[in-house]
Amino acid sequence: MSTRTLAELAEELGGTVVGDASIVLRGVAGIREAQEGDITFIANSRYDAYLHETKASAVICSREPRESNVPLLMVDNPYLAFQKVVKHFRPDLYKPLAGVHPSAVVSPAATLGANVSVGAYCVVEAGARIGANTVLMPGCYVGVQAVLGDDCQIYPRVTIREECVIGDRCIIHPGAVIGADGFGFAFDEGRYHKVPQVGTVIIGNDVEIGANSTIDRATTHATRIGDGTKIDNLVQIGHNVVTGKHCIIVAQVGISGSTELEDYVTVGGQAGVIGHVRLGKGSMIGGQSGVTKSVPPGAKVSGYPAIALGIWRRMNAYIQKLPQLFERTKSIEERLDRIEQKSTEGETVR
Repeated sequence: MSTRTLAELAEELGGTVVGDASIVLRGVAGIREAQEGDITFIANSRYDAYLHETKASAVICSREPRESNVPLLMVDNPYLAFQKVVKHFRPDLYKPLAGVHPSAVVSPAATLGANVSVGAYCVVEAGARIGANTVLMPGCYVGVQAVLGDDCQIYPRVTIREECVIGDRCIIHPGAVIGADGFGFAFDEGRYHKVPQVGTVIIGNDVEIGANSTIDRATTHATRIGDGTKIDNLVQIGHNVVTGKHCIIVAQVGISGSTELEDYVTVGGQAGVIGHVRLGKGSMIGGQSGVTKSVPPGAKVSGYPAIALGIWRRMNAYIQKLPQLFERTKSIEERLDRIEQKSTEGETVR
C-alpha cells in the first residue's frame, strides 16, 4: 500500500499545510465517505460545514482562511490537486500488457507502434496505424487506413471506421462510434436516396469521448474535434461539425451537421443545436436548450429557442407566477363586471 505524509503531498502539489503535517495518508475518498487515513477535498466554500463533520485525516482546499477540525492542505486549484492525489493512491492497476491477444485479427498490412496492446476479438484492418503505448481493449474495431496516436486508451467495443484519425492521449469509452455515415439523403421521385459520405473524422490530442457517443464522418472533407475537447456519454455530433479546442459537451447533446463551435464552448446536457450555425468562443449553452441561431462569443443562452440567460431566467420566473396572475386577473375581471353592471343599472333607473 502506498502512503504519503501530508508534508510530502504539500511539497509535490506546491501547497501549504495548516495543522499537523506529519500525519500519514493511505487513500482518497469523498468528504462524506472518507475515513481515518484518507485525504479528501472541497472545491467550494459552500461545503465548509463538512470540515467539522468529515472523518478524513486531511482535506485539500483553496487558500482562503477557514476553520477546520482536521489538517488542511491549501492549494491554488483543489480539484486539480485532488485528481493528482487520486492517481498516486489509486494507480491504474488494470492496464493490459503490451501484445496482441491470440483471438484478435490484425492485418499484416497494419502498423503497430511500440508497446501497443490489442485485446481479445479486436479487428485492425489493412493500412491502420496504432501509435506507441495505445491500448485497444476487447472487441474494438479499427478500420482501413485509420490512424490512432500514441498513449490512447480505447475501451471495449469502440468502432473507429476507415480513414478516421485519432490524436495522442485520447480516451474513448465503451460503445462509442467514430466515423459512422453522416445523415444525408436526397428526395426524388417519391423516395430518399443516400448521399455518399466520403469524408472522415479528425480528432485532436487529449480528447475524451464518452460511452455510446457518435461522431459522424463528413460528407466531404472532415468532421473535426479540437485538442482537449471533452465529450460526455450519449452525444451525437453530426457530419462536418467542427469543434474548437477545450470545448465541453455534456450528455445527450445533439449537434447538427456543419455547425461550428469555437474554442472553450460549453454545451449543457440534452441541448440541441441546429445545423450551419456558429457558437462563439467561450459561449455557454444551458441544459435542454434549443439553439436555432448563431451565438456570439462569451454569450450565455438558455431555453427554447435559446435566448440570453438573464432574459430566460426572468421569463421562467414569470411563468412560475402565472397561476397567481391568472387568479388575480380573474378577480379583477369579476370586479369590473360588477362595476359595469351597477353602472348599467344606474343608467336604467335614470
